[in-house]
Amino acid sequence: MQLVTERLILREMVEEDWRSLYAIESDPEIVRYLTKDVRSEDDALQYIQEIRFAAHAEPRTIYDLAITRRDDHARPPAMIGRCGMRRGDAEPREAMIWYVVAPAHHGHGYASEAVRAMLGYAFEEIGLHRVYGDCDPRNPASARVMQKVGMRREAHFIENADIKGEWCDSLIYAMLRREWLAAKVTR
Repeated sequence: MQLVTERLILREMVEEDWRSLYAIESDPEIVRYLTKDVRSEDDALQYIQEIRFAAHAEPRTIYDLAITRRDDHARPPAMIGRCGMRRGDAEPREAMIWYVVAPAHHGHGYASEAVRAMLGYAFEEIGLHRVYGDCDPRNPASARVMQKVGMRREAHFIENADIKGEWCDSLIYAMLRREWLAAKVTR
């Protein structure tokens, strides 16, 4: 699977991506608002192997793609982040989306561009009904990504997530297929 945007290629992860994944997700600032802790080198390699295995599941429920820049002509292009979604078990026409971009690539709109591509795939190719994401309110950049792509805020949960031993709030943003299609007409 590959999604191509104006500046990015979202592609299946390859084993060589473990180094990039480790570099990104071993940074305490990157994982500060995530439930998981920093990744070790072994964690990164194991995660890549698990995601590669999950990519062949039928039906596929987990999509976690490497974000790469189209102007990177290395083979494979270097992973600058990842964007993914997980379809629900109870409601398979709904998915949760996520994204993370290396600090060196913050502020260029890459996360929004990747999320927009993943939403397009979710609604137009898979035919999902609803996609949602969550973020810690102390991470306004993540909330801006979801707002920028047209997701609407549905909820502010109070102390619903235990993040590294601290009870934290969550903001929930979502989009319906009909909202995606209506916005597409005006783009």
